[in-house]
Amino acid sequence: MAVRQSISDGVVGKVEMVQITSRDPGPPPYDYISRSGGIFRDMTIHDFDMARFLLGAEPVAVTAHGSVLVDKEIGRLGDFDTASVVLTTKSGQQCIISNSRRASYGYDQRIEVLGSKGMIAAENLRPISIEVATAKGFTRPPLHDFFMTRYIAAYANEIAAFVKAVSEGKPGKPDGADGLAALTLAEAALRSVKEKRTVAVKEVLG
Repeated sequence: MAVRQSISDGVVGKVEMVQITSRDPGPPPYDYISRSGGIFRDMTIHDFDMARFLLGAEPVAVTAHGSVLVDKEIGRLGDFDTASVVLTTKSGQQCIISNSRRASYGYDQRIEVLGSKGMIAAENLRPISIEVATAKGFTRPPLHDFFMTRYIAAYANEIAAFVKAVSEGKPGKPDGADGLAALTLAEAALRSVKEKRTVAVKEVLG
């Protein structure tokens, strides 16, 4: 929200490029993989939502790549564990998304927005925000290792916004249209990987 507000305030000028890094500490159980809908519908879909939020424009083209580098069983189940996506808007803005089911150092969640006047970034959060400096160098505590702890404040804000919308009888935000837009991008990404080409979003919408 703070990044979006800075964009709205014109701090970084016109948004030209967004980079989203989203990497899990390790893959989920095989049973979950088999019914999750695949990495693009399950994991990257949150990044598609974030991309639209930060770009301030709808992506019109999707180029995606998927690999199985973490666990061959995930591939046998028909999914990928490593993925990268480039979204492009009508004006040429780009969003690059990096996903992996394995980040040995913790739950890696970062965003960066490059604009005509500068850059704004949201870095990883840690349960303890300290830095220790000794003769051996600088060290910091590890990252969160689960999304439930990393996003506890976000979930609280989400629930509060929902309750407010219901109590005031006003539409919630994001809404069903936002969910559909993210799912459409996920479908385009999957088609891009399977067909090894850039997919226009309008192809998915029919």
